[in-house]
Amino acid sequence: MRKLIYYIACTVDGFIARKNGTFDFFPMTGEHIPHIVQEYPETIPTHFREVMGAKGENRHFDTVIMGRDTYEVGASARMTSPYSHLKQYVVSTTMAASPDPDVELISDDPIGSVRVLKEQEGLDIWLCGGGRLAATLLNEIDEVILKINPVILGIGTPLFCLGEQVVMLELTDARTFVGGVAIHRYRVIR
Repeated sequence: MRKLIYYIACTVDGFIARKNGTFDFFPMTGEHIPHIVQEYPETIPTHFREVMGAKGENRHFDTVIMGRDTYEVGASARMTSPYSHLKQYVVSTTMAASPDPDVELISDDPIGSVRVLKEQEGLDIWLCGGGRLAATLLNEIDEVILKINPVILGIGTPLFCLGEQVVMLELTDARTFVGGVAIHRYRVIR
């Protein structure tokens, strides 16, 4: 069975974006960037892959699922198929149709849709955002991989919009890079 993995950049205080959805505060240079390009090349948007040297086959994921706000980041810049090298899904109850034939719209039952995807053959499924969708899919998330950036934002979009729910994690891998970015991998304890 495939796993749903929430792989996302965040601040030290647990935010994935500003309140307006922008994330220009994450460092785009440093020792962590070549590591991400080498280890997770499929997480580099298609239009940046060549420039960043992301080559070869997908290593971890062949499917990406994202909420509408996450999708709109690329779509607003006319990139309607941001990860054309992956099977792409957008979860939205407000979009009437997908703006791109390569992007499938999930307008209802995201939990059931993820369960169907997990049963299919292939690599794992990348949940790339956002916080509300991560909360909705919490019971389907098998692992969390955080790219923790040395930034305190104070307010913004949290990793999970959960309320007071407690979820236990087991740290399975941790790496810190020069400059302060750390990548932590956790298994969700059920």
